[in-house]
Amino acid sequence: MIRAKRHRTADAMCVAQAAPAGGARRWWGRGCGFALGVLVSFASGAEAQTLLPVPSGQPVHLSDVLLDENPGELWVRFRFVAPKIGPANGQIGHDVASIDMDHLCQTLAVPYVSEHRLEPARVVISLSDRELEFGHAAPEATQYFEAYRLEGARCIWEGL
Repeated sequence: MIRAKRHRTADAMCVAQAAPAGGARRWWGRGCGFALGVLVSFASGAEAQTLLPVPSGQPVHLSDVLLDENPGELWVRFRFVAPKIGPANGQIGHDVASIDMDHLCQTLAVPYVSEHRLEPARVVISLSDRELEFGHAAPEATQYFEAYRLEGARCIWEGL
């Protein structure tokens, strides 16, 4: 259930606040976590990421889950770090990474949205080769994005 809060943000049980006018905020510290157990965990005070299985086999971990209403409707953004993506030889290009993003939408985003009873207009899956602060330019970073609409329990790719 989403409850209205001041500054036109939303708060859902176990979900981060939606993006305020200055941009979205990280989910950890405010939400109760990613329901599927795909969480950043802490071991001996050091942050350790849970690697997620994807078709390419590349190492991928969840960075953020953000609710963003700045586009004028609810978008749920799943931000992942995938350090092996990039345009150079030996790196994973967009053609392969897009298959991984489809997989992440279907296996992580669909259950998350369902469990939290969200009704987003879009789900955005992004991969970056490093941790990045949301909304800040990082021309040295490689980032791939895909947007989806959800129909039932299916992710339908929406080319932007």
